Amino acid sequence: MKIVIMGCGRVGSTVATRLDAEGHDVTIVDLETQAFRRLPDSFGGERFAGSGVDDRVLIAAGIREADAFLALTQGDNRNLFASQLAKHLFRVETVVTRVYDPLRAELFEELGLRTFSPTRISADQAYKSLFEGG
Repeated sequence: MKIVIMGCGRVGSTVATRLDAEGHDVTIVDLETQAFRRLPDSFGGERFAGSGVDDRVLIAAGIREADAFLALTQGDNRNLFASQLAKHLFRVETVVTRVYDPLRAELFEELGLRTFSPTRISADQAYKSLFEGG
């Protein structure tokens, strides 16, 4: 599967590394070239320096051939915009978006995007840990 990931932070680099190890064709995009240091030497995918909200950058990163796009930066607005480009302009079949604000996550889902909210996940885990011990 051809997968383009926007954001090479802790989450993006971990997901990219795992997908690459499973044999997927992975390209990871980040504004900061230093972010690519988070990737292990064994990473066989492509690294692409640039803005994931720039359609020219996405095209150069292979978005037109992508089966999936993951927006994993820390910015909800940036993730939404890039995901909308991937879904509606480039017709990427599977688009997954990280959304910190749980209320925004519902809106993003209404727009046809798969979302996950670290805020909601953490809150649920804290609650579960309090009452169930983990």
